[in-house]
Amino acid sequence: MKNKIKTVVSAMLALAIGIPGFAQQSITEVPEYNPMSVSPIPKYEQFYKVTVWRRVDLQERQNKGFFTKSNELSKILIQGVMSGEISHIYSNDSLTTEITKEEFLANRNMYAEEDIAANDPWYDDEFYYMGDPVEFNGVNYESLQDNNEGNSPDASPEFWAIEELEAEIYTYGETSLIQIREDIIFDKRRSRLYYDTQAVTLYVPGENTAEKFDKKLGVFSYKELEDYFRRRPDICIWYNQYNSAENKNLADAFLMRLFHGNLTKVENPDDALISEIYDGSPKEGIFAAEWLEMQLMEKEHNLWSY
Repeated sequence: MKNKIKTVVSAMLALAIGIPGFAQQSITEVPEYNPMSVSPIPKYEQFYKVTVWRRVDLQERQNKGFFTKSNELSKILIQGVMSGEISHIYSNDSLTTEITKEEFLANRNMYAEEDIAANDPWYDDEFYYMGDPVEFNGVNYESLQDNNEGNSPDASPEFWAIEELEAEIYTYGETSLIQIREDIIFDKRRSRLYYDTQAVTLYVPGENTAEKFDKKLGVFSYKELEDYFRRRPDICIWYNQYNSAENKNLADAFLMRLFHGNLTKVENPDDALISEIYDGSPKEGIFAAEWLEMQLMEKEHNLWSY
């Protein structure tokens, strides 16, 4: 009799708590916290949540604290990657696909290797002088002597030197654009709205590229950046242009939202930019972005009464 009772009780508990064999997924397997959040809010405490994307022009006056001369945010991020202190770089702001440090640094090149123009081809009946460039079998060479005739780079290597082409890279000052992806969450327990930054994308703005399109260098997890900012207070400084006694750590500057960014996208089923939703017009997109910004502010105001 006791064994029967134990069996019935075990079955009822299994149905209630959903252990394997009676449910498809254990309760403990359901992620309640976002692992990419600096201060994660459990999902059961979230009354309202929306993801937004903001374009932050670091050249704007309000954002100059992030872009001081010789200590630009872009310089801090790039040098953090080069030193290995920032170890994870992603190809998209969903933070699912990583790229290597070498790929990230290659993105700083102004021109792809295949776009660099080759020298004129080598001809066996032409005279070459000291420093004259030629192309032979896909490699660029430079003549080491005057009156250099009939000496091919492969048969007479003493007459030629391989031409080392230094790649032109975008400077820290030219890398002046970031995009911030953040979750706006209303915590119903604390009755407060939180801005939970997820990812920061580093760009070279279109005005500085040959193609006149924004060039993406890489994406960073803000959680890793925040840790980096805290560990390197000596360089990760937000500069207060009105009172240098109030300079702050970059992590605090992001936390206090001392930047200004234009809204470019609010999460939607089509994953479309605001400008794409409103007839693809940049002008209409700007007006719509301002209107959506006001809508978010009104939403925050109404949530305070919850």
